[in-house]
Amino acid sequence: MTTVDRRTEITVDGDLRLPRPDELLIGGQWRASGAGERTPVVSPATGHVVAQVVMPGVDDAEAALEAATDAFGGDWTNTPVGQRVEVVGRFCSLLEGRAEEIAQLWAVEAGIPVRWGRTLHKFGAVAAWRGALQEAEQALAPEVRDTSVGKVNIEYEPVGPVLAIMPYNGPLPTLGSKVIPALLAGSTVVVKAAPESSLTTRVMSECAVAAGFPPGVLSILAAGVDVSRHLVGDPRVELISFTGGGRTASQILRDSADNLPRTVFELGGKSPAVLLEDVDLGKVKRALVAGAMSGSGQVCATLSRIVVPASRHDEVVDMLSDAYSSLRIGDPRSPDTDHGPLSNRAAFERTRRFVETAVQQGAEVATGGRIPDGFDAGFFYEPTLIVGAGENDDIVQQEVFGPVTVVQPYTDVEDAVRIANGTVYGLAGSVFTSDRERGLEVARRIRAGSVALNTFGPTMAAPFGGVKKSGWGRECGPEGIREFSSVKQVLIG
Repeated sequence: MTTVDRRTEITVDGDLRLPRPDELLIGGQWRASGAGERTPVVSPATGHVVAQVVMPGVDDAEAALEAATDAFGGDWTNTPVGQRVEVVGRFCSLLEGRAEEIAQLWAVEAGIPVRWGRTLHKFGAVAAWRGALQEAEQALAPEVRDTSVGKVNIEYEPVGPVLAIMPYNGPLPTLGSKVIPALLAGSTVVVKAAPESSLTTRVMSECAVAAGFPPGVLSILAAGVDVSRHLVGDPRVELISFTGGGRTASQILRDSADNLPRTVFELGGKSPAVLLEDVDLGKVKRALVAGAMSGSGQVCATLSRIVVPASRHDEVVDMLSDAYSSLRIGDPRSPDTDHGPLSNRAAFERTRRFVETAVQQGAEVATGGRIPDGFDAGFFYEPTLIVGAGENDDIVQQEVFGPVTVVQPYTDVEDAVRIANGTVYGLAGSVFTSDRERGLEVARRIRAGSVALNTFGPTMAAPFGGVKKSGWGRECGPEGIREFSSVKQVLIG
């Protein structure tokens, strides 16, 4: 790490510029932290410290929420939607102009290969916010309805100060699915990003300042649990939008229960890929591997269960074993790397425990299941395929959030649908077949917020969310914008 100017920027990993390591974006302006504590940023690929940055504290969270509360009901809230679109559009354009820089910093701080980062930014983040910019005016336009007692105006008003809690495995896409729609709806926003996003969020913050939001409208804090719980429990927060695990979502509900804020939860998944008998493995191999292993399996919609005809079980296992073992493991900043490390020690240890438990419960490791040779530093874990697991085993029922896939055989289509729906989750899924109409019939029977046919998803250009313990509410599309508004009726007498 080479220091350029301690007050304004440093360089990270030899060549990456990092703005404002000792400041935070609070209320749309760079400010010194009230806590002033600096913390090391450790590369999950090497285990080495790559930067020292200020970590926000509770005082900073309080300042951000105070700014958001003061600003709500002011200029931004009362600005016509079309003018909000202009400002938010500048923010998005600035982010797009620095997408490569963000992908490189993400590789350094979270170990996500730049190949996946570029893809996710282009087809996830950009798709989400470009769609929102295009749809905002129509989604928020007032309606007039005729009722039995006269005409009623239906109006969409900003919901109030929003707390957007974002995970480490996709800070830019979740910015597109949470923060951009909330801003377009006229709300003020406090972003609580993961501490593993300390580098990427500083570039986002720099773009936000350049976009020209009014004072108080947007704060971005990459902080720990203490900041989250302070914000979640504050009665000034009108809506909490959270992406993460179910256990944390339950804690959010408990901590905020007395205040009754609205919540939008995008939670975990154990998404099935159902292969029908007629599937052409040569055509679906790429989608299956990418759907399961992108981001080292640290994706909420990862295809972590491959549901296959019993008659083709061994054929599928051989195909996936060869494909997984062929993935190139290495430096996440290298353009040739397919598979990087897990983003933190907790994710690494959790993945290792799941695989060990699966074997103890009677399953077998078809490929992977260990630290790759030559990668003892950092948090690398091989792409792993599990066979022979029981339907109630932990590896089948619980989200690993790591590079582990389990193969589940079925006897007929009824059995396949039963297995696909056989967990508490319902976030995503896929159906692979040569018969499109038959595939659609099966897709409709899978209980999930998103099902893809002969590919993996979801797309962030359309509404997305979960059922069962995968959450509630929808992100993206016009429905995702309206989540951040209050619907008011005005009855005309």
